[in-house]
Amino acid sequence: MQKTRKTGKGRFYADDAPLTAKELRTARPAREAFPELVAAYEAGTLRYRGQRGAQKTPTKIPVSIRLSPDVLNHFKSMGAGWQTRLDNALQLLIGAAH
Repeated sequence: MQKTRKTGKGRFYADDAPLTAKELRTARPAREAFPELVAAYEAGTLRYRGQRGAQKTPTKIPVSIRLSPDVLNHFKSMGAGWQTRLDNALQLLIGAAH
């Protein structure tokens, strides 16, 4: 069985072939063949592979903030996780004020 064939506009798979007359006669509606999938699609809860769902309990609030270049460069120079480190530093300031 041929897995793929390449064309000028992309990659097509062998199962992309047009349906035969027999396949058309025996085809069932998606609602009958895959009721859970159709229900999830209609409810808006269908997720694709790698797609994240809604956060169950939001713990942080997205915000836009203007920082001096020195502050931003300092936290970014430590690598990934700079936003968490900045949040931790601000948490320390809040704790010191109380």
